Parts: sequence; structure tokens; C-alpha cells
Amino acid sequence: MTSFPNLNYASTNNQQQQNRENQELTVSAIDYSLLTDLYQLTMVACYTGEGLEQRRASFELFVRRLPENFGYLIAMGLAQGLEYLEKFCFDPSQITALQATGIFANAPESFWSLLAEGRFSGDVWAIPEGTAVFANEPLLRVEAPLWQAQLVETYLLNTLNYQSLIATRAARLRDVASGEATLLEFGTRRAFSPQASLWAARAALAGGLDATSNVLAALQLGEKPSGTMAHALVMALSAMEGSEDQAFTAFHRYFPGAPLLIDTYDTIAAAQRLAAKVNSGEMQLAGVRLDSGDLVSLSKQVRSLLPGVSIFVSGDLDEWEIARLKAAGAQIDGYGLGTRLVTGSAVNGVYKLVEIDGIPVMKHSSGKATYPGRKQIFRSFEGDKVKADSLGLADEEFLDSSMSNHHSSQVPLLQLFVKEGKRVQPLETLAQIRQRTAASVASLPEQTRRLDHPLSVRVEISAQLQQLSEKTKKQTAELLRTQRKESG
Repeated sequence: MTSFPNLNYASTNNQQQQNRENQELTVSAIDYSLLTDLYQLTMVACYTGEGLEQRRASFELFVRRLPENFGYLIAMGLAQGLEYLEKFCFDPSQITALQATGIFANAPESFWSLLAEGRFSGDVWAIPEGTAVFANEPLLRVEAPLWQAQLVETYLLNTLNYQSLIATRAARLRDVASGEATLLEFGTRRAFSPQASLWAARAALAGGLDATSNVLAALQLGEKPSGTMAHALVMALSAMEGSEDQAFTAFHRYFPGAPLLIDTYDTIAAAQRLAAKVNSGEMQLAGVRLDSGDLVSLSKQVRSLLPGVSIFVSGDLDEWEIARLKAAGAQIDGYGLGTRLVTGSAVNGVYKLVEIDGIPVMKHSSGKATYPGRKQIFRSFEGDKVKADSLGLADEEFLDSSMSNHHSSQVPLLQLFVKEGKRVQPLETLAQIRQRTAASVASLPEQTRRLDHPLSVRVEISAQLQQLSEKTKKQTAELLRTQRKESG
């Protein structure tokens, strides 16, 4: 394995030492170009030295396998990916910092001018956000000069992988909880970083949740943040003002009628006292929240005491737990989703070269083989339900004749979003994406939507793609035989 020198920006002088010790580690748009893996830059330097950097290349982003017990994924994160491509550039200070590492001492001078002058000038084909997809289907294809298509891999994988995971979890939660239940995103404190908390909130809302407690995310998205209170307020005001009831009264003084957290001490006793005040007209109450205990039993008892008050629950909930609560007859109107929504099984999306300078290419590695050529996904419907997908070549005008006998309609999924570096489609609102998510999930067969042992929609390989794969395999095998003869 090649050994590289220290990978921090700086080497030994005092100013560079200070740069290395910058602990803020926040990201702004100007940093996007450096938010990448080192090997993207070393490969671009190599391409440049070999005179290949401007060759037209096509890369596709897809997942080989869905996370365990997932029957589908909801594509998400494209908006942030396109924003990244729009702002992609290297400023002089970043180039100076890269040069100071010493890693690129043997890189050609043209590598530095390429970075200094370059902007993204390629095309992007993608599946619209909120669309259900399956294994081996491209969520996105980048067609651009090789150096550009290579360098953008890391950031695109970061945003599409994470947001697709959160959007899928949110869509499953909405599917299980039903449209009547209120679903709130509470995951900021458990997300993997401050940046991830913003993306998680966006993806959760686009996936079907009603609101987020993340104030920054909500306001940036034009939404209204939502939340209740923590046990700390109840304990602090109870200690200072004399009782839990006085804590509730104080909170309502500033937030009239707001939901109250009632499980700090004795859930049922608190509900009984609140019921007396509500029934006497002394208090108006929009809802109560339960965060611990036997939620089935407690919700039923609270419902009997406060029949007209919404019951909201939280505490490490996921789609399986909501399904269990509903099956047990819990009296719950809304759910707060945090840790298990914003963490969990990763979406292992990959970004692979499929064509270079018009030549289809494919990976042969065991368990990681890819299909060559630029592709399109053709979705077939029977009535209003998805019947099957066909993975074909981008220039196919129609599918195999065998498909037409049992499908009523076929729709190509990948759309052109960027042409020669410029967007060709307007930005979508969160409401539009949320609506597409709901419609996409509703179009899936029940066996694909179930939580346990789901069956994904069948993805067929078109005859033309199959033929191209076989042809490419033979060409690669012949090349390897020639190389062995020459080396022997």
C-alpha cells in the first residue's frame, strides 16, 4: 500500500501549525471542493499527467443491496448534490494548502491550473427526490470530463446515501403510523454531526414527517419548528415553585395550551390533576407527551382521563415499535422520532465508472460486479401499482417486446437535471417532494412495503444491456489474455 505523508494541510512552520490546530471544523460552500477523499485528487492528478482529464466519462450512483428488511429506498439528497456542483471550485488558498502537504510534489503543473480554473460543466441525470428505487438502479448519473466526474464522487455519495436512508425510514414510519398520526422529527441530538442533523430534518420532512424540532432546519426550509418541553423544566420549576402543577401553569403562562410532558414523576396522577382542571374549564390543553413506561397501558389510562386531549409519545421509537403499539391498541395520536430515525443501517451507495470516451466499462470483482454503459430505468405499472422495473441502456427507445404483453404503462425514471453545468429543471418545494414520496410508496405492492421480510419489486435486465455486458466481459477477458502472453 502506498504511504503518504501527513495528510493535514500544513507541515512545520508556525502559521501552518495554527492551521492544523483549527478545531472548529465547520463547512461552508467555499469548502465544498476540499470535502473529498484524498484519492479523488490523486487520481485527477494522474489523469492529468496522462492527458486523460478531459475525456468524457459517465459515473452512476446506486446501491448493490438494500439495508436489511428494507423493500425499497426513497431517493433523496439530490437538491444538496446539485447545489454542490453549482458551487464547485478551488480558490487560491485551497490550492496553496494542497501544495503544502507535499503529497502532490510530482503532479504536473497543469493539475494546479485545472483546479484553479475548473468548474463543473457536465450533465446530471437523476431520479426525482421522493421516488422509490431498488438495488442496482442508478439514483444519479454524472456525464462530464473525467476529472470533474471523478472529483465529485465523495460529496454526492455523502448527501444521497444519508438523506435516502432518512427519507426511507420516514416514509416507512408514515406508512405504518397512517396519515392521521402526527410524526415529529426529534433527531438533532443523535444525528452524526450538526450538518447531518440539518440533512436528516430535511429528508424526514420530505419523507412524510409533519415537522422537526430543529429550529435552524425548519426556518431554512420555510417550515415551522415543533416541540414540547423537557423533564428539566418540570423538575426545575417544581423545585423552585413548589409543585409539578405550578410548573405546568408557568409554562402555559408563556405558551398557552401547549402540550405538557407528564411522566416526570407519576404519569397517571399528573393526568388526573390535569383532567380536573380541563373539565372545570380552568385549563385548555392541546396535548400531553409520554416519554417512558408502558406506553400501551399508560396511553389507555390517560385517554380515559383526558378523552379530548391528543396523546403524543416519544422514546427510542421506530416503525416496528409503532406497529407493535398500534397492534396492542395503544391510544396514541402522535410520535416523536429521534435516535432510530437518524441513525441505523447505512445505505451503502457506490459511484462507479460505466463509460469512458464512449467505451462501456464494467467492474468484474466477485460480489461487486457492475453493468456497463449509461443506463435508464423503465418502470412498469399494472393499474396504479408498480409491477416491475427494467434496467436498460440510456438510448433504448422501448423495452423487450416480452414486457409489453403484461404491463399497461412504462415510465423512464432518470431525468436530465443539469446540462453543461446549468440546471434545466426548477427547484422543487419540500411539499412537492413529500407528495411524490407519499404517492410513490402508495404505488408499491404490499409485499414491498411490509416491515418484515419484504420482497422488492422485480428489476429485470433488458436484452440490450445483457448483450452489452456479455460483450464487455469477453473484451476484458481477451485483454487479460493478451497481457498475460506479453508478460510471459
